[in-house]
Amino acid sequence: MHVLIISDIHANLTALEAVLQDANGVDATWCLGDIVGYGPDPNECVARIRGLPNLVCLLGNHDAAALGKIDIDAFNVEAKASVMWMQSTLTDESRAFLRDLPEKVIHENVTLAHGSPHNPVWEYILDLRVAQLNFSYFDTPYCFVGHTHLPVIYRMNSDMAAVRMMVPVAGEILDLKPRGLLNPGSVGQPRDRDPRASYAIYDTDTARWEYHRIAYDVPGVQKRILDAGLPLRHALRLAEGW
Repeated sequence: MHVLIISDIHANLTALEAVLQDANGVDATWCLGDIVGYGPDPNECVARIRGLPNLVCLLGNHDAAALGKIDIDAFNVEAKASVMWMQSTLTDESRAFLRDLPEKVIHENVTLAHGSPHNPVWEYILDLRVAQLNFSYFDTPYCFVGHTHLPVIYRMNSDMAAVRMMVPVAGEILDLKPRGLLNPGSVGQPRDRDPRASYAIYDTDTARWEYHRIAYDVPGVQKRILDAGLPLRHALRLAEGW
């Protein structure tokens, strides 16, 4: 089965549509959370995601904040403004969908979480130390996470003594070997200095990981962000992926 792995859409419908079109033909979609936040299209993104066949979808920290499950003072000034806008913009239907999302699941022998298997909603895995600690919080061959907006693969060596990190290249196809902790990057707000939407395709039969990037209409999204009265920073960062 070929599975589309996406995360951190962040209310960017244009980027999401570009990914779905580019990944056409997959059998299922696993969304690792943060459908909303930052961008101008929260309800549209929720509707698009919830309509995908064979969907597994998780709760992200911005999704939780939009529902009032996280204190907005935990966010920086711009993110806090976005959360407040989301809270006033989400429809009851969108809220109901987000409210039912799990924080962590095990599916097809893969652990799925937004932040980390240790702290599914909030923890960032940004270095080897945190990555190594998190290998003790899942027993499956692989764990897929998002949250950092950075595509990366952490691999545990055969004697379970050390973790190695690699950054995949767009178009690269990797044959995975247990154990691994993988992040597909962000659909709607990449932060690796590449503005293209980021995603992966995972083959459940062969444990093959295909990493992809796809360009989309960034200026159009920037205009909608500003038209909505959202922070300028959220528009500017899309152009250079920071």
